[in-house]
Amino acid sequence: MKVRSIESVPTQEVDMPGATGCQVQWLIGEKDGAPNFAMRRFMVAPGGHTPRHHHPYEHEVFVLSGHGEVIENDAPHPIGPGDVILVSPDEVHQFRNTGAEPMQFLCLIPNSAAGQNVTVVPECGIEN
Repeated sequence: MKVRSIESVPTQEVDMPGATGCQVQWLIGEKDGAPNFAMRRFMVAPGGHTPRHHHPYEHEVFVLSGHGEVIENDAPHPIGPGDVILVSPDEVHQFRNTGAEPMQFLCLIPNSAAGQNVTVVPECGIEN
């Protein structure tokens, strides 16, 4: 068993094209002895967003705080505290904070996702 405070986990900027105002903490992963899944906490500033992207693995999301929307292909879905989201493999998606406070969510991915391609999809009118 491993127990630690979230404050002891380093926070990193999401360093991907198309990310704005987005930070991540890798809470639990393979290096911690988790054989199957990694748990991450994302913090998205007001007006911020993850890149619009897709990848060949699923992930599950639980919204902790704040309000925003998850974009599924081109369709927005409002999200807030207590909402859960399943993103299927290869589904184009993006998380956007539309509220006035930071949005935080947990995101679980399979450890097998390490090293797999993540494809950023340019947004209309934005040059990369």
